[in-house]
Formats: sequence, C-alpha cells, structure tokens
Amino acid sequence: MRRLRASSDGELGGIAVIVALLMVAMLGFAALAIDVAKLYAERAQLQNGSDAGALMMAQKCAKNDTDTECSATSPLAADLANKNAIDGLSNVKSIALDKINRTVTLTAGATESGASANSVSLFFAGVLGFASTEVNASSSVRWGSPVEGTIFFPLAFSICQVSGMVDGSAQLLQNHSADANADCPLGPAGKTVPGGFGWTAQNAGQCGGLVNLAINQSGSATGNDGPSNCDAILNGWASEIAAGRPVIVLLPVYDDVTGTGSGASYHLNSFAAFNVQGWAFSGADKLPMVYNNTPATNSLECKGNCRGIIGKFIKYVSLADGYKLGPVSPNGATVVELTS
Repeated sequence: MRRLRASSDGELGGIAVIVALLMVAMLGFAALAIDVAKLYAERAQLQNGSDAGALMMAQKCAKNDTDTECSATSPLAADLANKNAIDGLSNVKSIALDKINRTVTLTAGATESGASANSVSLFFAGVLGFASTEVNASSSVRWGSPVEGTIFFPLAFSICQVSGMVDGSAQLLQNHSADANADCPLGPAGKTVPGGFGWTAQNAGQCGGLVNLAINQSGSATGNDGPSNCDAILNGWASEIAAGRPVIVLLPVYDDVTGTGSGASYHLNSFAAFNVQGWAFSGADKLPMVYNNTPATNSLECKGNCRGIIGKFIKYVSLADGYKLGPVSPNGATVVELTS
C-alpha cells in the first residue's frame, strides 16, 4: 500500500509539472493570438497614417516645392499620421525628402504610455519577458509630370492655347475650320491641325491611346466626326457636370505639327490638366457628341457650325497611376504615385 501511495504522489507531481508546462505554452499561444493581432491592427493604422502623410507631402511638393509642408519637418504630416490612429498615439519617426528626384519616404511609429519610444506594450507576451515591441510603417511616394501613359480621351492641345492660361479664364477651343482660334497663331491651316488642337491616335477599340512625349505622336482627324469608342466617356462627363462635379482630364500638349489630315504627326512636349465644361464634336445637338452646358458669356457658346470644347486649363495634382514621370512641367499637370 505504501508503494502504491508513493507512486501516486509521484504521478501527481509529474502532472503538476506537465500542467505548468502546458500553461506556459497556452500563454504563448495567447500571446500569438491576442498580442500579434494587436500588432497587426497597430501597424495597419500606422500604414494608413504614413500613406496619408507621404501623399499629402508629395502633393504639396508637386504644386510648390517651397511650401512649408514640403519639408522634413512638416507639421501636417505628423498630424495626419496621428489622426489615422484610433488611440491617437502615432507619430512621424522620420521623413526622407529628396526634391531633386521628387520622392518622399515617411516612417510612422506608435508610442503607448509606459512603453519605450515607437513601441507598443504587450500583455500576454509580457509574462514571457517581452513587455513591448517596436512598430513602424513606411510609405514612399514620388511626384512629377507625366511623360508617358495612356490618355482617356484622344485630344491634344497647341502650346499657344495653354501658355499663360493655366488657372486662367474658360476658353472655347475650336477644332474645325482654319484659324478659328485667333489667339493661337501657331501657323496656317495645313501646317498645324486647324484650330490649335486635334485628335490623336487611339488604341484599338478604345477611346484614348498611349502617349509618349519622347516620340512624335502620329495620327489625326480634322473633319466633323467626333472620335469613335468615346460615347461612354462623354456620357460620363455630362453626368458629372450636370451633378455639379468637376471633370478634369490630363491631355497632351504639342508645339509643332508636321503633315496634314490623318497623316499629321504631333511633336508633344507636356501634359496639361483641362477642366471640361462643354463640347460640340459632331452634327446633331444631342449627347454624347454634343453637350450644351452653355456658359453665361456668348463668346464661349459652341453651336451651329462650331466644333470644339469649352473649359479651362488648371494646376492639378492627380493620383492616377500608370504614368511614367519626369520633372514638373509649367503646364500645370502633375501626378503623385504611391510606390511602396
């Protein structure tokens, strides 16, 4: 009987050791399930904050690289990083700003009360000796003017229609009949496409097409007919304008044209942002090729034999992707892209 009792006592001691070991393992699993989830949630907030701060800085730099927010001490970047955190404890750890190469990398960190700098306290893992851990998130953004990419509408403007008109008044730009735009004397009809702008080549089955400023853009159309495959684009523009929302498109600018008619070739030098207000591209006065958003001034009406587009060139920072970027152009169109 003594032997049995001694053996039973030994088994109880062994079970206690096993239970203690299992408790350690359970705490480890709890640390993984709860603490790691907390770290993922914290990092997601930091990523939102670093994205917002870096994008804001790049947009400020794209508009004006002397802006106080286009600096490694941007107060708004820190504010955005913090406002994207539920606990309001996020901060900007570092900002690497390269104005020459037009890039910014912002790193955000989280600091909880009682934890070391840029660290988050851990509850279950603290039992295992890991009281806190550092959590950071970085975002890299570049900015510049597009030099290559796909445009959504096959239209190019003459540089003399853009120069001095960025953020100016609205214009009626006509593209049918010679010398229709008296303020754009870039050459007689036959050398330039009449009207100071013209149609560019389209991708097969699409409204727009690829534009590369490094090569001449071939293809033009100077007749009454509007571009093919563009009904959905134009109907969408009309709906947005009717709802009071702006329609802003990035379109190429040329400074010379060789050839005539469908054989014309544009020498492109930049992109411009155009705020569309109305257009008349073909015969009958109905959508989609005609949208009579008639301005108050009669000089901007486009009716009867008029063929053209109404709107104005603006300074605009786009978040569109898919563009190859170069130095900032004076013609007002820049793009900001999140690279990592």
